[in-house]
Amino acid sequence: MHRNLAEKTLRRAAIYSGGNWVSSTASGTMEHRNPTTGEVQGELVIAGSSEVDDAVSAARAALAGWRSTPADVKRSLLRSLADAIKANIDDLEVLGVLDNGNTRATVRAAALRGADFLDYYAGWPDKLSGLVIPSYPGDALNYTVPEPFGVVAAMVNWNGPLVATCRKIGPALAAGNTVVVKSPELAPFQVQRFAELCEAVGIPPGVVNIVPGGPETGAALVSHAGVDKVSFTGSTATAKKIMAAAAVNLTPVALELGGKAANIVCADADIEKAAAMAGMYGAVVNSGQGCLLPTLLLVEDGIYDAFMDRVVSVVESVKIGDPLDRATAMGPLISSGARDRVASIIDGAAASGGSTLLTGGARLGGEFEDGYFLQPTIFGDVDPHAKIAREEIFGPVLSALRFDSEEEALSIAHGTRYALSGFVHTNDVRRAHRMAGALKAGSVSVNGINPLAPSVPFGGSGDSGFGREGGEEGLLEFVRTKNVYVSL
Repeated sequence: MHRNLAEKTLRRAAIYSGGNWVSSTASGTMEHRNPTTGEVQGELVIAGSSEVDDAVSAARAALAGWRSTPADVKRSLLRSLADAIKANIDDLEVLGVLDNGNTRATVRAAALRGADFLDYYAGWPDKLSGLVIPSYPGDALNYTVPEPFGVVAAMVNWNGPLVATCRKIGPALAAGNTVVVKSPELAPFQVQRFAELCEAVGIPPGVVNIVPGGPETGAALVSHAGVDKVSFTGSTATAKKIMAAAAVNLTPVALELGGKAANIVCADADIEKAAAMAGMYGAVVNSGQGCLLPTLLLVEDGIYDAFMDRVVSVVESVKIGDPLDRATAMGPLISSGARDRVASIIDGAAASGGSTLLTGGARLGGEFEDGYFLQPTIFGDVDPHAKIAREEIFGPVLSALRFDSEEEALSIAHGTRYALSGFVHTNDVRRAHRMAGALKAGSVSVNGINPLAPSVPFGGSGDSGFGREGGEEGLLEFVRTKNVYVSL
C-alpha cells in the first residue's frame, strides 16, 4: 500500500480556548483511527462541560471587542485567514485525507472552497445595513439596525470539516459574532490546523474557539446558557437531539442536514455526460458520504437499460484504494461502524427481492482488509417503496429506478421526507425549468452538479433542516434586527 510519512505521525487535537491551548482534561482523550488502515494515528483531547464553559466564557469576553472592530480590520483578518489556508493547502490536504479517508483531490478542492467562503464573507462587514422606515403615526425617526446574535456554537460535520468550519465562521465573524466550534471527533485534525492558522494571522483571542469531543461535548455546548445561536451540520437524528437541548434556553438553531437527492435523467439528455455524473456522484465521490449527492437515480424507461450499462461501466472503472495515492478515485468510509452499517443495508437490500444488484456490494480484501472499504454499489429496478429508495444511506450505494412520465418521476423523488437537493438531465429547456420548479428541494441542478459557490444559498426543508449557508442568506443567519424609534 502507498505510504506517506505524514501517515506515520501520531497527532493530537487539543482544545483552543481564549487564545490558549489545553492539552489535557478530566474527560481524557479519544483515539482516532486512520480509515484507510484501521490503525490508531492520533488522539483528541475531550472537552468536558468545564472546558466548554471556559470556551463560551472566552467567546463572551471577546464579543464586545470583536463587534466594535472596524469593518476594514475584520475584512483584512478574514482575507488573511483565507490566504493562510491557500498557503498551507498541501498540509491541509494530507490532514484531510487522514481525517476521513477522502481522496486528495476531494479534500484539496474542499479546503480551497473553504478559503473562498472566507474571501467572500470578508467583503460583507461594511455592507450590513438597516432601513429607515416611514413613521406612522406622528413625527419620529424609525429605523432598523442589524446586530450580531452574540456567541455562536458551530457544530461541524466530519465529511468536510474545514469547508464546513469556514462556511460557518466566515459569515458569523463578518456579522460581529464570536464562535465556539465543536470539531468532529471522527475528523479533528483539519479543524485543529485551522485554529493554529487563526492564531497565526492574528484573530483576537476568544473570537474563535475549538472544543473537540463527542456527543457529550456537543450537548454541553448546545445547552449552554451563554450560547446565543446554534449552527449545525450533520444527521437528522442528531439534529433532533440538538433542537431538544437548545429548547431548554430557547436558543435559535440553523440546521443543514441529510438528503436523498433524486437524479432524474430524461430520454433527451446528454447520455454520456449524465451517466458519468450519475455514477461518480451517486456511488463514488466521498464514498457516498455527502448530504447533497444524487443517490436516487431515476431514468426514463426508453433509455434505462443502455443508460445503466454506462453507469455500471463508469463505476467499475474507478480505482478504489489508499486516498493518499493521487490516482485513487474512492477511499474508505469514515469508520468501521459506518462500513458495517452500510454493508448491512446492502445485504438487506440484496436479500429482499425488491431490486437487482448490478455491481459492488462487497468489502475490499487484501491490503485493504483492515480499512473501512466497501465497493461502490448499484441496485437496479428498485422498488420505489424500498428502504434504499427512501432513506439516506450515507455510503457508496446508488439506487436506480425507471419512470414513464414527469409526474411519475416527481412522485418517486418526493417519496422521502428529505428536501435538500435535486438533479435533472434534459436538453429541453422548458422541461428543465418545469421540473426544477416542481422538485421539492432547496437546490436543483440541471445537466450537472451545483458547485455551491460562496455566493449561493444552500439548505433544505423537512428532514433536511432549515436555514441557509452561503450568500447573503447565509450571512443573515447570524444577524438579528433591532428596531429603534425616536420621537421627534
